[in-house]
Amino acid sequence: MDLSVDYLVDLSEAWLPVALQYGAQVTLALLTFLFGWWLINTLTAKVSSLLQRRQVDPTLHGFIGSLASVVLKVLLLVSVASMIGVETTSFIAVIGAAGLAIGLALQGSLANFAGGVLILLFRPFRVGEWIEAQGIAGTVNSIQIFHTVLKTGDNKTVVVPNGALSNGHITNFSREPRRRADINIGIDYSSDIKLARQILLEIAEDPRVLREPEPVVFVTGLGDSSVNLSLRVWVATADFWPVTFSFTEQAKERLTAAGVGIPFPQRVVHLVQH
Repeated sequence: MDLSVDYLVDLSEAWLPVALQYGAQVTLALLTFLFGWWLINTLTAKVSSLLQRRQVDPTLHGFIGSLASVVLKVLLLVSVASMIGVETTSFIAVIGAAGLAIGLALQGSLANFAGGVLILLFRPFRVGEWIEAQGIAGTVNSIQIFHTVLKTGDNKTVVVPNGALSNGHITNFSREPRRRADINIGIDYSSDIKLARQILLEIAEDPRVLREPEPVVFVTGLGDSSVNLSLRVWVATADFWPVTFSFTEQAKERLTAAGVGIPFPQRVVHLVQH
């Protein structure tokens, strides 16, 4: 019995300092882990809620929330491991090397991802708008993290990488509520410009044409075989193409009916006899 008591006393004297030292470290690390995990979940939820209130695309704020949560939790685990005495230098070096290798391998994809984030945040265009970018014109069908899908006027689907899209010129034809339609017509040099202007302004008395700014007709140039006129009217964006097509046809019919000639390119050839 005495031997058992002495053995337990010796054992406690040997292990008690170690238990107290490491027990305190483990307890502090555990508390840090639990509090950090709760704090990360709370912060990412608030960030996601903030992005949602700002009407950021659901795909983007979900991805950003998940990415931030994973990165912060990995850093938390590394910190907790360091608190209990685990050597983390080599572990961090491995993570850094892996991140660098992945970044180099996915350089193009990361550029497209960054472009997608910028597009979804700053919204130079939205789904349903007609844009022209990278030499392609079409309606925005969907905006993904890595690419944007456009539907062209002849119903072709074009996938444009977001990296190139965000770094190039983008013309948005749908963002403004109204647009100016220019109907360009050439008339004979012998024709009456005032009469042609009157006819074009009569065509502009269309209910789709806005009264402010008022329609105008300018002489825009003197061509090789015609005097070039331009009827400029302001219309709602949705009426731009219908008005352009309709007015061009009406201009041809009414000018011809009024005796105002619309010339076609012609060339006079003089034969010189020797």
